[in-house]
Amino acid sequence: MSAPLNASTVANPEAIEHAEATALGLNPGGWVALSMIVVFAIMIWKGVPKAIGRALDKKIASIREQLDEASKLRAEAEALRAEYQAKSAAAEGEASQILASARAEAELILAKAKTDTEQLIQRRQRMAEDKIAAAERAAIAEVRAKAADAATQAAAALIAERNDAETDKALVDKAIAALGQRLN
Repeated sequence: MSAPLNASTVANPEAIEHAEATALGLNPGGWVALSMIVVFAIMIWKGVPKAIGRALDKKIASIREQLDEASKLRAEAEALRAEYQAKSAAAEGEASQILASARAEAELILAKAKTDTEQLIQRRQRMAEDKIAAAERAAIAEVRAKAADAATQAAAALIAERNDAETDKALVDKAIAALGQRLN
């Protein structure tokens, strides 16, 4: 592999090829390959691939457990969500039912208050009319009493003016005679 040295190769030092060192017929790349084969053989002999497989199997098992736990948690979360949605729907239904009954009750109370108010107004109106009628009767009675007093006083004044003692004696005699006839 070595080229003979001649004048043209001496003049051009780049043209000279270097010869690689070999040991036991292997060049450096061969020795690296051989050492890698030996390292891999030792690793196989010591069971490194099995250890790596076991480690990977353990990792896979832990990942599966985590996935199973996550799926269980998801199922629980879905169940809780469904439960809370059902509770929410029930609460909304109950709230609407309460609202409807409250509205109906408010309408009943309003109607009752309206009728009670009308009845109260009618009672108060009757009471006012009764008071007015009583006041009218009292006023009429008072006017009659005053008129009777005035008539009595006027009659007394007229009688006193027109009658004297002789006229009184004749009236008294006439009244006594009328009593006698009535008693018989």
